[in-house]
Amino acid sequence: MKISKKDFEQMKEKYNIEIKSGKPGKGKNGDIDNQTNWIFFDRETLEKVLSQADADPKKGGIKFYITEYTKEVAEKYHPNESDAYEGRLTLVFEAANQDTLEQESGANLENIGTLCPPRCQ
Repeated sequence: MKISKKDFEQMKEKYNIEIKSGKPGKGKNGDIDNQTNWIFFDRETLEKVLSQADADPKKGGIKFYITEYTKEVAEKYHPNESDAYEGRLTLVFEAANQDTLEQESGANLENIGTLCPPRCQ
């Protein structure tokens, strides 16, 4: 599912302040002590993003950003489970080409995979 550049920036900033700097993610009830194990994205979404990159398999690909759900973004995209998502790591991704990796377009950002936890046994 596409997400907005604004939502991406919020998530990236929260990640940079907390987890990237060695602190735990923060959720509604404080520190996240059981962080994300894996994230699943369906093939349809991945193929859609790959179709936006260079067709040369040595040049075109996907750039993944490690981010963290903010309260606002969790409420927007997971309204029935926002407390379980706030403070959790996630990936935001977009099509990229080898020669433009340093650029951040933000035009076609994707997210909303299945996270474990909270969606696992």
